[in-house]
Amino acid sequence: MAQITATMVKELREKTDAPMMECKKALTEADGDIARAEEILRVKLGNKASKAAARVTAEGLIGLYIAADGKTGAVIEVNCETDFVAKNDDFIAFVNDLARLASEKAPADVAALNELPLGEGTVESTRAALVGKIGENLSVRRFERYETADRLASYVHGGRIGVLVDVAGSEDVGKDVAMHVAASKPKALSADGVPADDIARERSVAEQKAAESGKPAEIVAKMVEGSVQKYLKEVTLLSQPFVKNDKQSVEQMLKEKGAKVNRFALYVVGEGIEKKVDDFAAEVAAAAGNA
Repeated sequence: MAQITATMVKELREKTDAPMMECKKALTEADGDIARAEEILRVKLGNKASKAAARVTAEGLIGLYIAADGKTGAVIEVNCETDFVAKNDDFIAFVNDLARLASEKAPADVAALNELPLGEGTVESTRAALVGKIGENLSVRRFERYETADRLASYVHGGRIGVLVDVAGSEDVGKDVAMHVAASKPKALSADGVPADDIARERSVAEQKAAESGKPAEIVAKMVEGSVQKYLKEVTLLSQPFVKNDKQSVEQMLKEKGAKVNRFALYVVGEGIEKKVDDFAAEVAAAAGNA
């Protein structure tokens, strides 16, 4: 039996927002496996244990650029250490320059982007100089570039959420879809694009919940399939209720407008990054012990 430490309980609580004792019980049942413990909590507590997916854990800025003809564009995430620096004019200008470069020069990846000319040197030398000026580490994390025969639309919310949409339709439809994506945060355009691992995880949780119902196997199978389909409807753009009219789905809205979404990119600052949280009291205690 694995030893359940306070650090493990704290980590699971931060991931799930579940009560501390529930986290400890789940870790004990999972023999210290945090991923399995998180699954156990989702079975027991439902959506109350899945808040971590929407939690932002790092600072930075999302940059967006679309060319004047609306055919090429890019969305980019650049990270920094504090929210204060994310509002720095030099940092904002740097991020905007990178979004433009990514769109215009079509670099293959972040490494290629870093080698592009910028200012009196390259993107990388400019980044290094900015680190020295600002006093914080800065990193270019990711970008996505679109080129289309149709139209690109975008939306940025507070510099922390950025959406780029490739759409066949009017400018207004493109803007509406971009704002919807920012608000509803779909994982994919349709069910075909949802990662298999995500579907498997939802199916596992649904199976465990259904098994506890004590109902016949054929009913349990229908319950599981119903739960999976409900999940897919919630996380796919075309199936989601349209934010400006929840009586129709996004797919129905697009059909009504004679429009079509080809693809979209959604960036949320710090998504998937674990931010180090300093324990000042522990640091003081450790320093006192070493003195």
